[in-house]
Amino acid sequence: MDYSNVIVKKPWGSEYLCYRNDEVAIWFLHIEKDKETSMHCHPNKNTGFVVLEGKAKLSFLRNSMELEGLDKIHIFRSRFHSTRALTDSFIFEIETPEDKHDLVRLDDAYGRAGTQYEGKNHHLPKTADCFWIEDAVENPKSLSICGCTVKHLLITDKSQLLNNKEEELFVVTKGGIVTEKNEKVMWPGDVIDGKTLHRLASAFTFETKTSMIYVNK
Repeated sequence: MDYSNVIVKKPWGSEYLCYRNDEVAIWFLHIEKDKETSMHCHPNKNTGFVVLEGKAKLSFLRNSMELEGLDKIHIFRSRFHSTRALTDSFIFEIETPEDKHDLVRLDDAYGRAGTQYEGKNHHLPKTADCFWIEDAVENPKSLSICGCTVKHLLITDKSQLLNNKEEELFVVTKGGIVTEKNEKVMWPGDVIDGKTLHRLASAFTFETKTSMIYVNK
């Protein structure tokens, strides 16, 4: 199923695909205030969250945490989680690899426990308000999304990875960072803050054709 041109309606809001390549897919989620996703997991893919705007409570089977812009978190495969919007929340969800049907629902406030991902009867055409993140280039145009600046950077010089601030976020879309022995320490789908990126890039090097989506308020 190609989700490039549809909005998927959910009982908690909506989501749509806003970037895709062979390794990573990024979805833009709107979770309405006081609504929540199912308690679910993805057996075969890793997920990254970046809260662009709003405040949300992310719960696991035995604990929870609150996130707000620009908080980020990685959720590894098979870890059950649910997201409740404490205010209207807008989130980047990064999945590696792309597979919307890699889904197991444990509990759901809307009666979807045990069901599959929403079918075509929940699809609407994208509207003019929907955005698409283009492939990385050396001098990308900036998008303004939920008060955030978003740019898709093609990394051609190590200086691009240095001296960034902690509040600046980077989503790896291709390539990554490797050691002298070609051991990969940062992968497509990883979300990293600018300070951590500086530390890794200072010690190691980046692969050719590496690209990253930059996000900052």
